[in-house]
Amino acid sequence: MLNKKTIRDISVSGKKVLVRCDFNVPLDKDNPNVITSDKRIKESLKTINYLIGAGAKTILCSHIGKTGQNKSLRPVAKKLSEFLEKYVPLLKDIYSDETQNIIDNLNDGDVVLLENTRMYEEEEKNDPEFSKKLASFAEIFVNDAFGTAHRAHASTEGVTHYLPSVCGFLIEKEINAFDNSINDPKRPLVAIIGGSKVSTKIAVLTNLLDKVDTMLIGGAMSFTFLKAQGYNIGKSLVEDDKLEVAKEIMNKAKEKNIEFLLPIDHIQSKDTSGIYDAILTEDQNVNDDMMGLDIGFKTVDMYVDKIQNAATVVWNGPVGMFEVEEFANGTKKIAEAMAKSNAITIIGGGDSVAAVEKFGLEENMTHVSTGGGASLELMEGKKLPGIEALDNK
Repeated sequence: MLNKKTIRDISVSGKKVLVRCDFNVPLDKDNPNVITSDKRIKESLKTINYLIGAGAKTILCSHIGKTGQNKSLRPVAKKLSEFLEKYVPLLKDIYSDETQNIIDNLNDGDVVLLENTRMYEEEEKNDPEFSKKLASFAEIFVNDAFGTAHRAHASTEGVTHYLPSVCGFLIEKEINAFDNSINDPKRPLVAIIGGSKVSTKIAVLTNLLDKVDTMLIGGAMSFTFLKAQGYNIGKSLVEDDKLEVAKEIMNKAKEKNIEFLLPIDHIQSKDTSGIYDAILTEDQNVNDDMMGLDIGFKTVDMYVDKIQNAATVVWNGPVGMFEVEEFANGTKKIAEAMAKSNAITIIGGGDSVAAVEKFGLEENMTHVSTGGGASLELMEGKKLPGIEALDNK
């Protein structure tokens, strides 16, 4: 459980509060003033509304895009104004006299938004002077940006050196969801791990093997495990330099008596375009001139059965190339089984979240994480610097 102070643990009435949010929302390519998904803004509203109701003077900050892109948070300020039903001005330059003057004259309940922190190269360098400047606007710091909690940047970690620092409701919800599901789960605990590469999931697999009852493997990463067992994988994606690691992981699962399941059939095709016929394999082997791009029907049935009998299900990584309709069935069936399940269902990782959203099943899950990289690091058992830096209870 989270052992950090939250905004409930401090008095914010009449105080200036700097809040780090995650407003890194997707913008329309043709019209950068249009937000294509406002999920991250909505997730921040509980904390912001709490501060407004408590009479705080709220100064929001966030990044959007990458350093050097110079994207503006203007569309976010507009959307926030709509959601909060009050005008949220965008303060364009944190060093300007105008910005300082506006912040000096805030009334209780007012909300302002600082421009994209990544417009300043000092942000990602965690520059102390930049951190001090941000901290100078406020008396309290609240971090509610779970999506960047695994980064030690000026607006996430640096400011904590100069202000009393607590977490908001979103970070509290995220940490508790992962902690309860992985470290103190209702059993049986089933983990579904997919994606393209074993190399990016070694730490997750290793950490979860100490926690789970059953591990279901899917996605292109499964072919490294299958090749390590001697199966023919055709032209499927494989990491030949990770075959020994795959063997070690499977041996560890066996030693710990963990059920470690790999696909027993696949949907295969000549390439990823979807223009060639998608063919079901008879078993684990893929034809020499083809690549496996989704789990097959027998595998789907096997995995769905495990999900239906689970008390907790944690999912990171799609089990097929779900972006292409011909190879989306496995990922869709996994998502549907979780949505119908009575189990606690936790979705972490950007691609898994995108899949759940694509299939319209987000509302049916217990928890859908707002942070891909941050959730992955939590599943790896790592500490997140943006959260570690906050004040302990």
